[in-house]
Amino acid sequence: MQNVSKRFKTAMGDISILDNVSFAIMPGEKVAIIGPSGSGKSTLLSLIGLLDTSTSGDITISGKNVAIMNEKEMAYLRNKKIGFVFQSFELISPFSVSENISAPLDIGGQSLSSEALAQILAEVKMTERAEAMPYTLSGGEKQRVAIARAMIHKPAIILADEPTGSLDRNTGERILKLLLETVSEHNTTLIVITHDESIASRMDRVFEIKDRGVHERN
Repeated sequence: MQNVSKRFKTAMGDISILDNVSFAIMPGEKVAIIGPSGSGKSTLLSLIGLLDTSTSGDITISGKNVAIMNEKEMAYLRNKKIGFVFQSFELISPFSVSENISAPLDIGGQSLSSEALAQILAEVKMTERAEAMPYTLSGGEKQRVAIARAMIHKPAIILADEPTGSLDRNTGERILKLLLETVSEHNTTLIVITHDESIASRMDRVFEIKDRGVHERN
């Protein structure tokens, strides 16, 4: 990110959320983004994940400048390069575990081999629940499925928004361990929004959002 700003127009005038933010994250790094509620953490994640566009500045992902892309090109890059893990899981209710995992490939017009599906199910320890429906799963199981779905197309980046926030501490610890092991095995960049210092301490680097800027902790 280079000199990235994000402002929203309101009836009371423009509101600045991020102001001239610049930083770089290297392939395979694990990074935490922390800051108080309303500081702009989710806005920043949405910009990195191409779910929103910046007001100014340049965002470059895998050598591609997002600012010069159209919607179709951004959607293609998002589908190929980025995986998402949300606090609320965001599973598709009518889909089984296997169908939820394969959804990103289905959207991209790609097929998923039975071998690849079996491998990712084994990685997240959901082999026995492959045909289960989301309403029958525990919170921890739902998040395992979400991690598998995020990883299935071998993205360059995983964006995780409070991935253990809705789980009890023991389940959250197991999910975090699984997430860290999975991205390390695939050399995937991990960017995690968290308010939990114990999670932040396990990342390679920590960025704090303060006064509309992003500052790296030493």
